[in-house]
Amino acid sequence: MKTADLVDEHDDRVRLCDLPWRRFGRVRSFWGPIATVRCFEDNALLKRTLQERGDGRVMVVDGGGSVRRALIGDQIAAILAASGWAGIVLNGAIRDCAEIDAMSVGVFCLGTTPKKSAKDGGGHRDVPIEFGGVEFRPGGYVYCDADGVLVSAERLLARPEATAAPHPG
Repeated sequence: MKTADLVDEHDDRVRLCDLPWRRFGRVRSFWGPIATVRCFEDNALLKRTLQERGDGRVMVVDGGGSVRRALIGDQIAAILAASGWAGIVLNGAIRDCAEIDAMSVGVFCLGTTPKKSAKDGGGHRDVPIEFGGVEFRPGGYVYCDADGVLVSAERLLARPEATAAPHPG
């Protein structure tokens, strides 16, 4: 799956999320049904949600674009992988980026910071969220690779797949 090919074949059915993404993790491309969380500098709700079975879905998080506090670190990234999520698209920051980059996860985020988030549990899940000029609706689909992040209301590919980077050494 390449997002460029999806644009070529389905330009009228996809929208580009126009943000300056940074990619981490060994899974370099992924796609699947959208699940959402909206939280600002507090990752308690996100962590609880990621502990549920992902079943190949992609977690899309509106962290308000904040890069002051990380919404995921290596421990939450490990939960993401173990629970069967295809990947995460985060309008916010991560920490433990070197550790996450070595893991079998797919992470798109705005940046990194060493500061951890609050743990108060604020936020909302399974709600439509908007950032980067597109709306992410639970049940829609998101497609992510080196060229960017695309959103579609419908499934455009036969089955979810993830592409891992070759193992070093």
